[in-house]
Amino acid sequence: MGAPISGVAYPIESRHPGWPAKLGPLRVPAGVLAVRPVRLRDAGDWSRIRLRDREHLETWEPTGVGPWPDRNAFWSWPSQWAALRGLARRGQCLPFTITVDGRFAGQITVGNVIRASLRSAWIGYWVSSDIVRGGVATGAVALVTDHVFDYGGLHRLEATVRPENTPSLRVLTKVGYRQEGLFERYLDVAGGWRDHFCYAITKEETGHGLVSRLVAKGLAERV
Repeated sequence: MGAPISGVAYPIESRHPGWPAKLGPLRVPAGVLAVRPVRLRDAGDWSRIRLRDREHLETWEPTGVGPWPDRNAFWSWPSQWAALRGLARRGQCLPFTITVDGRFAGQITVGNVIRASLRSAWIGYWVSSDIVRGGVATGAVALVTDHVFDYGGLHRLEATVRPENTPSLRVLTKVGYRQEGLFERYLDVAGGWRDHFCYAITKEETGHGLVSRLVAKGLAERV
């Protein structure tokens, strides 16, 4: 059974619309952006970037079990990949890899998918520190949001971000997400319970699509 909301239990549907899928390409300042399903062979690139970018990432991500080097080592990826793929096959998650010019550049995931009358999920992402100002996260969020609304059968996406994470707040605002409120002491991050802003968007708010908006503003170009 799914999570009870207002006394109603939402069942988990055994299907996975919208995954696997390849999205893009889209030209952004950093290069040619694309989104594809996570792969087992991403292990090397994933681990190398995560270990290198510990200072860039650990401040914003939920506290995990065990030290950062162990959780992000090459040998820890296969179990994570298998878990993500299993959730995706059950329709509970859409896990994607972000690439720039064909190279691994980060991850973007739609998780906690609840269907039935709610049809909602959260979206989370991270990108390599060397491309954080290259329009990559913005383009990836736009691509995935359009995809899950058009092909994934969802109606609402939300993202939670620490108030101090100005770059991520800019990404969500630029794409078209709106702030709904503040979740106090929401997640254990970097050793403490941290407040998070809640940003959200529904299908009706996307119009002709978030990617089309970026293109119209000159922030991206279809390839």
